[in-house]
Amino acid sequence: MSATDEFKSAVSSSADPEQLQSGVLTSAADPLLADAIARTLRAPAAERAQIFTGLIHAIEAFMAARPQERPWTCKVYRGTDGSSIFRGGVGHSLVVDPVGHLWRARSHEDFETTYVFVGNGCEIDTLTPLYSQMREYRPR
Repeated sequence: MSATDEFKSAVSSSADPEQLQSGVLTSAADPLLADAIARTLRAPAAERAQIFTGLIHAIEAFMAARPQERPWTCKVYRGTDGSSIFRGGVGHSLVVDPVGHLWRARSHEDFETTYVFVGNGCEIDTLTPLYSQMREYRPR
């Protein structure tokens, strides 16, 4: 019997299917973020950064009122090119470039980043988006 077959047999014989739970955590913020992206893409390009900022703050407030949920935060930065950069806590960022295009980015790999030391810590000083490495969101 293969290791896969042994695993399947052990799971099916020892676990009550009603008690099995996925290890994937979801958040009540997930559909709100999807809606915020869709609403932002429907807005005029010149207004997208401002609209998305407001929607992100609304999601943060919604989630802060639900401490039993998985925490959800987003920090907003200004890119060196004038973009608005929205960095979440799970390694992803969203960027509204200076002309209003919306991009999905990885928080570390898709930016040239400089840091500054503050007290005993280190904080982001500048972020330069690397758009060629990002994926652009487009209206459906």
